[in-house]
Amino acid sequence: MKNKVEKVIEDFGNEWTSYSQEEISPEELRHSFDEYFSIVDFAALPEGCVAADVGCGSGRWAKLAAPLVGTLYCVEPSSAIEVARRNLADARNVRFINSDLESMPIDDASLDFLYCLGVLHHVPDPQAGILSCAAKLKPGGRMLAYLYYRFDFQPLWFRALWRVSDLLRRLISRLPYGLKLVTTWLIAVLVYLPLARLSGVFERLGADVTHFPLSYYRRRSVYAMKTDALDRFGTSLELRFTQPEIRAMFERAGFESIEFSPGKPYWCVTGIKAG
Repeated sequence: MKNKVEKVIEDFGNEWTSYSQEEISPEELRHSFDEYFSIVDFAALPEGCVAADVGCGSGRWAKLAAPLVGTLYCVEPSSAIEVARRNLADARNVRFINSDLESMPIDDASLDFLYCLGVLHHVPDPQAGILSCAAKLKPGGRMLAYLYYRFDFQPLWFRALWRVSDLLRRLISRLPYGLKLVTTWLIAVLVYLPLARLSGVFERLGADVTHFPLSYYRRRSVYAMKTDALDRFGTSLELRFTQPEIRAMFERAGFESIEFSPGKPYWCVTGIKAG
């Protein structure tokens, strides 16, 4: 079985066409980039580093990663590859590949660095996906991934609330795209925005908002909320993992020196391909 679901790929192509990220401010994009890439030392990568953005979507991360590497392959299976081409039109060191992660036409053992953010939890077999990525890395090459966490350290009430939201996701993800877009827009404005801003108020009053629902968005734009609401509720396939499960998958793929980001978003993980 191919390690992909065509409907999921189609939905993400629609998402990045609707939310091309051109409206995100440079400051907000940089803040998000720094969160996801906090455990990567770009200065330690080889000179002329050959890298890949697997599941590049709109190219939002590639916009900031491309100046830090020698060559960057942007791999994307959906129609969003055209959005990435437009957003990265001035990046002369970027090569675009319209492919899923299982069929990447990149030579094995040819990459110094690969990142795969928000992709592996949307494929049927994440372990196989990690193995596909590992095959493209040189020994000593580094991989960065972001996979949804399973709320392992959240209180019971938080996990119960997530289960309700997951039922909504299963329903909303089946809607025609236009109706799905409107529904998630309403969720962003009527749920994400008030809860996020309320958590910001509590934070300024000295409260700990670590477990406050949607507190992660308290300093994020409404555009980011609309994007993430569609990302969260618009896909029919969503998997979640504990930190030990992710570590085990990386170890089985031949990675060592595995490190997790201590802060949100959970879980960002990096590892070095064993030699």
